[in-house]
Amino acid sequence: MPTYSAMDLFAGAGGATRGLRDAGFAMLAAVENDLEAAETYRKNHPRVSLFAQDIRTVEPRMLLRQAALVRGELDLLKACPPCQGFSSLAKGVVDEKRNDLVLDTFRFIDSLYPRVVLLENVPGLARDRRLPQLRGLLEDAGYNLWTSTLDAADFGVPQRRKRFICFAVREDLNFAFHGAFADLLPSRFKTARRSAGQALAQLGRYAKPDDPLNVHRKNSNAVEARIAAIPAGGNRFDLPEEHQLACHKRLASRNAASSYGRIKLDEPAPTMTTRCTTPACGTFIHPTENRGLTLREAATFQTFPVGYKFSGYYGSIERQIGNAVPVRMAKGLGLIASAILNKGRT
Repeated sequence: MPTYSAMDLFAGAGGATRGLRDAGFAMLAAVENDLEAAETYRKNHPRVSLFAQDIRTVEPRMLLRQAALVRGELDLLKACPPCQGFSSLAKGVVDEKRNDLVLDTFRFIDSLYPRVVLLENVPGLARDRRLPQLRGLLEDAGYNLWTSTLDAADFGVPQRRKRFICFAVREDLNFAFHGAFADLLPSRFKTARRSAGQALAQLGRYAKPDDPLNVHRKNSNAVEARIAAIPAGGNRFDLPEEHQLACHKRLASRNAASSYGRIKLDEPAPTMTTRCTTPACGTFIHPTENRGLTLREAATFQTFPVGYKFSGYYGSIERQIGNAVPVRMAKGLGLIASAILNKGRT
C-alpha cells in the first residue's frame, strides 16, 4: 500500500494527526493557533512542520514550500475549524468571525489543490449557512462531495460523539460512491462498540504510575458530598434535597439533565467536552469512585495513547482533550481516505 501525504489544519493537540498517522499517512505540516495545544502537538509529533499561529496569517504556499510539494501533489488535507459556534451547546452571541474559518479553509484547498479534503465538525455545521457556500466553492473548484453524520462509537471509540464528516474528492480521481462510509473501511478495522468500563480497564492495565495526567479536579467539601450521593448511573435528579443546587431547582424539569452524572460502565462514555472532568458540567463522574474523571481517563475516552503527553495548565489540558478528534475515529477516517485514494489510482 502506498504512503500518502497529509496536512492538518486546526490541528489542536494532534489527535487527528495521530489517527491519520496510524492509518498510514505521512503528516507533512500542520497549523494550530493555541500555543499550549501547539506545544502538546510538538511533543508528540516533533517531525511535523507546525505553524503555531492564527491560520488567517498563514500563506498556503508556506506549507507547500515546507513540505517540498507543488500545487496538486498533496493527497489529503484535513480541517476541523473551531466548532463551538455550530454546537448544540453554544449559548449567547455566536462568534461569526470564528465560524467564518470554515470558509477560510477554502483558501488552503484552492491553493494546495489536494486530491482529497476531510472536513470534520459538529453536526450543527450541516445546518449552517456557510456549508452551502463551501459546497459551491468546492464544486466550482472541481470537487465532488460526500457528507454524513457519524458517531465515534461506531469506530470503536468508547464514547458517544456525533460528528459531521465531509469528504471532498477531486474530480480527476474519477471516484464514484453510493454506499455508507463504513463500507470503505478494511475488515481488519474493528467497529464494535466499546464501553467506558472496557476503556477504563485497559487504562488500568497500562497506566503509568508517574503519569502527570492522573489527576482530577479538586472539589469543595459540599461538592464531594454531592458526588458521593450520586448512585451508579445516576445524575442530579437522584440527589436528596440537602444536596440539590438552588440553580437546578429553578430549571425546567429536564434541563441540565446530565449535570453531576455518573458514567455507566456498560455503555460508551458521553461526549467529552472542553469541561470533561468537571462534574457540574455533564456526566463526568467516575463510574464507581466519588470523584470526577482524571485528565488521563478523559484522554482515554478520546482514545489518546496512554503515553500521549500534554502541555499547559489543568484547564488548558482539559480543553485540549475535549476539542480533539478521537484518535481512533481519525484513524478510521484516514483509512476511508486511503480507500478513496486507492480507488482513484485504478
